[in-house]
Formats: sequence, C-alpha cells, structure tokens
Amino acid sequence: KDEEEAAEHRTGSEFAADRRRLRSKAPDASIDLHGLTRDEALARLESFFADALRHRLEKVRIVHGKGNHSEGEAVLKRATRDFIERNPYAGESGACDNKAGGSGATWVLLKNR
Repeated sequence: KDEEEAAEHRTGSEFAADRRRLRSKAPDASIDLHGLTRDEALARLESFFADALRHRLEKVRIVHGKGNHSEGEAVLKRATRDFIERNPYAGESGACDNKAGGSGATWVLLKNR
C-alpha cells in the first residue's frame, strides 16, 4: 500500500525518469518462442507473464523470430503482438535493438501495480 501511495505522488519528471530507466535497462527475463506453434507460444506467454508478475519483474524480452520460415505474415510475431495488446499487465513495448534480436524480438514493460 505504501508503494502504491508513493507511485501516486510521483511528479511528472520522476515518472519520466523512471520510464527512461525502464526503457534503457536490460530485460529481467527472456522467453524464446522459436519452433512453437501459435497456440503453444500463447500458452507459454501466459505462463511466462504469470511468473514474471509473481517475481515482480519490470521488463521482459520475447524472442518470436522474424518470420523467415512463415508463409505470408510472421505467425509468432503477430501472435506476440496480439498477446501484448490484450494482456492487462503488458505496458509499453517495442522492438529490441540488433544485439538483442532486432525485429525478431520484443521488449515489454510490465505493469506490476
């Protein structure tokens, strides 16, 4: 409860500084979905997010691949985006830098509060 009250009283500049810190930090955990079907990947994401929230992680990385072996649209990349968009604990997200997977990986800030 004290943590929640402190979060409510942060100034705009404190909030912005925290967002910059989270965006630039390395992920606390990663999951690799290569080789999974769409349904298997979604089940693993559900479990991964539950574990991440239980451990109060701030940022995670999802390696979904670029879809080079998919016919048409990248299946796991689209499934990952859909999962992030509908998950209430998924906050801001973006493509990883080239060292961390580039367009084949996505980082996500978690809403632990």
